[in-house]
Amino acid sequence: MYLNCHTYYSLRYGTFSTEELCRLAQKMGVKQLAVTDINNTSACLEFIKMAPEFDLKALVGIDFRNGTEQQYGGIARNNEGYRELNAYLSEHLHQQKTFPSEAPKFDNSFIIYPLEKVVASKKTHFEGNEFIGISIKSLRKLKFSAYKEFRDKLVLLQTVSFRNKKDYNAHRLLRAIDNNMILSKLPESEQGDFSHQMLTLEEIEKEFEDFQHIVKNTQKLIDACEVSFGFGRNQNRNLLVAGESKEKDEKKLKDLCYQNLHKRYPEAGEKVHARLEKELNSIISLGFVSYFLINLDIVNYARSQNYPFVGRGSGANSMVAYILGITNVDPIELDLYFERFINPNRKSPPDFDIDFSWKDRNDVTRYIFETYEHTALMGTYVTFKRRAVARELGKVFGLPKENIDKLSDGHFQYKDLDHLEKLVLRYSGLIEGFPNYLSVHSGGILILNDSVYNYAGTFLPPKGFRTIQIDMNIAEEVGIHKFDILAQRGLSKITDSIEIIRQNQPEAYIEDMENISIFKNDPEINNLLKTGDCMGVFYVESPAMRGLLTKLQTSDYMNLVAASSVIRPGVSSAGMKEEFIKRHRDPERRKQAHPVMFEIMPDTYGVMVYQEDVMKVAHFFAGLSFDDADVLRRGMSGKKTSKDQMQKIEETFRENCQKKEYKDELISEVWEQISSFAGYAFPKGHSASYAVESYQSLYLKKYFPLEFMVAALNNGGGFYSVETYIQEIRRCGGIVHAPCINKSDHPTVIYGRDVYLGLGYIKELETKTIQQILENRQFFGEFRSFEDFIDRISISIEQLSLLLKIDAFRFTKIDKYTLLWKAYFKISKNKRNDWQKALFKPKQRDFELPEFEDSKLTEAYDQMELLGFPLCSHFKLLKNPMEDSIYACDLKENVGKEIRIYGNLVNARKTGTSNGKYMYFGTFYDQKGEIFDIVIFPDAAEKYPLHNKGIYLCYGTVVEELGYISITIKWISRQHTAPDPRLVGANFKVS
Repeated sequence: MYLNCHTYYSLRYGTFSTEELCRLAQKMGVKQLAVTDINNTSACLEFIKMAPEFDLKALVGIDFRNGTEQQYGGIARNNEGYRELNAYLSEHLHQQKTFPSEAPKFDNSFIIYPLEKVVASKKTHFEGNEFIGISIKSLRKLKFSAYKEFRDKLVLLQTVSFRNKKDYNAHRLLRAIDNNMILSKLPESEQGDFSHQMLTLEEIEKEFEDFQHIVKNTQKLIDACEVSFGFGRNQNRNLLVAGESKEKDEKKLKDLCYQNLHKRYPEAGEKVHARLEKELNSIISLGFVSYFLINLDIVNYARSQNYPFVGRGSGANSMVAYILGITNVDPIELDLYFERFINPNRKSPPDFDIDFSWKDRNDVTRYIFETYEHTALMGTYVTFKRRAVARELGKVFGLPKENIDKLSDGHFQYKDLDHLEKLVLRYSGLIEGFPNYLSVHSGGILILNDSVYNYAGTFLPPKGFRTIQIDMNIAEEVGIHKFDILAQRGLSKITDSIEIIRQNQPEAYIEDMENISIFKNDPEINNLLKTGDCMGVFYVESPAMRGLLTKLQTSDYMNLVAASSVIRPGVSSAGMKEEFIKRHRDPERRKQAHPVMFEIMPDTYGVMVYQEDVMKVAHFFAGLSFDDADVLRRGMSGKKTSKDQMQKIEETFRENCQKKEYKDELISEVWEQISSFAGYAFPKGHSASYAVESYQSLYLKKYFPLEFMVAALNNGGGFYSVETYIQEIRRCGGIVHAPCINKSDHPTVIYGRDVYLGLGYIKELETKTIQQILENRQFFGEFRSFEDFIDRISISIEQLSLLLKIDAFRFTKIDKYTLLWKAYFKISKNKRNDWQKALFKPKQRDFELPEFEDSKLTEAYDQMELLGFPLCSHFKLLKNPMEDSIYACDLKENVGKEIRIYGNLVNARKTGTSNGKYMYFGTFYDQKGEIFDIVIFPDAAEKYPLHNKGIYLCYGTVVEELGYISITIKWISRQHTAPDPRLVGANFKVS
């Protein structure tokens, strides 16, 4: 009976979820209602799926508004009508057009104009599908209006936006946030009406007792509507035919596999052929042929453009994917279970996560959109977070900044808060979790069998690819399964490294980056893993990963594959990480494994490391079928699996184990390990894909370290700061220079061993200034003098001073202070517009200037201001001389001893302990640029918190654990840096 109901997907307007709307209807005895969110259809599919649970007939549509001004509501009569409304909405959202006062002609949708709008526009002609909406409030006006004669066109339009006063208050706060104004300034035109609430059917009947024809008209309209999607029928709405027909697709897939089989398996035996046949039969019978062919088409396009990519996800478990070249992970070599990938219980297509370079993904996405007709990016909802809401509400209530900071940071005692501050907390708790705005899923792309608008409207984010207004959860429920086209920087590090090597060392030989076997078997590369020397290397450069590689003494591909999964939180939290390390290092320790577990997982010494190990244990240890074992894995991994199904599998697991006469203690222990680890562990194929990319990076790191680190810098670095990577360049023998007018590009460049930081690193230097300099230099050659630069480049004194302060004109051999004075004289006298080129060079006048005293300390502070870090050693900037201490290279000889060591903090991680306290893990480099790690346990952590970057004097005990050396801190002291002479005139010299 309600044809205009809003959920909180009426963004920054609505105040409750779809489920709460259904519960409200149930409470009020309502059996029929329409969800019509404002310019949004995010809730529609969810509502259609959920409504039967509440004995509701679900209608869906859209409340078309310009801002908060309602133009009309659209109700879908059938699925085609829902498509019409979504297409109309999307057109206006894409073009940011306002909605006209009159709706276009819809063949399968009803349009309802609110009475107030009809009266204002004096509309008298109504199409067969158009109606006038009468609310309880407007019913009084109808009695005195000529429109009461339009008896067949009147329907009930009681808007539902709130349940009570609390909802209405939250709504007003949301509107104030949306309008970025304090609550007292919020105009009534920006708010809904408090009367927009749901009444019982009895109350509605009473209000409209003299207008029964309105109720009848409304019921007639409702009876004419039916939108259905057949949830729970295991539908696949992805593109089902990639080529001309299903039969030709199947033949193509088979032909491609057998044509390319010998390339991957030159000596393919019976095992390979049997698995290939099994995979092909399963893929065809489950209807996933087009999914493989589309992924193949995408990676073939990438190959045609020389774009690097990594295929991973459960797709990496498939021999078909390996033979086709979608992934480089050999499932036979790694003993990957096909059932992990596809089994008869799996109704959705398997996961292919295809990583591209962050520079290439946009073009790959463009190709997909241009190649396939029914395409959209997957949407996602960015929700209100409590701290952010508290900050926004603090502004809305007009609180001072310090009060807002206090509430947002949580540094307060509730009893000490005033009334407004308590209101902020109360309503931030209510609003927390509401959708704030629609965004784009990190990599999901939809390639559908029919129109995207059959399912929801779309919006257009800045990159220009239409994005659907639903997220992956409800999409999967209706049979829409995304393709994952992801971006990472590791791949572009590799391609950029190769390009830089060819420029810097034209004669150098570079191995084929696809020939991974060469890298796997190179002892020099494996030694980098063994010693944890992996700065800049994809996925293995973090302190935790370096420590793990050292403890494991990782020296081969399979060991790295294991390490990539062992580092994951599920393995660590289940206690399996430490046990795996101990069994790896100590063959005697392996005897402690249960014989059955050791037999199932000999490669990992009876320890569950990969997601597939859940399947192995469930099948071989507990006797579950592979299909049930994969259902268990998916359920443990947070995939959608029914509670009853999981409970039944657990019962079967325990019963089977008891039949095998395992002790109850062992059964519970194994089940708990599965429960705690499966959701966070990597699939083995995923780890293997990462390991392949790591080996490619390790090859470049070993044999072309300077070029590789420059590429790392130019791709945003990685785990560490820019300064840390610069330090690594120095450690590898590079000489790092500040930006230079004649040598630098926008990114960092290398000439031999000389590395010039890019002009883009200079803070506040505008892109257009950089472009002008580089273009001029490209066409007319290097700048011959400071005056030549001024003649050729139109630049403001503010922009020029940035270049001078960073000493970008040092090629002139004139100190920057003299040049800065000259700049002020010359620029002010030679101002000209960018578009007006000088016909003749102006005569440059010179001036007699005194000699200026240069200071390395001043230079360092100028660099810190403009680059964010100095190019000299931080250790040279200390205020006080350093005490006697050792270096990182001396730690091994001092195991068990208390030592002092100076270190520059690279990274600090604070972590909680089981007793509610906290501790720190820190990574430093010493005066020689060598890395060392420290641990500060809770007792010391309370006295010596590790917060700010800088030089620290560390005092503690050197500890060795399985070859990994760290320092257990007793005390730590941050050292003072010499003061900035530009501010205080300090008389301090840098050595």
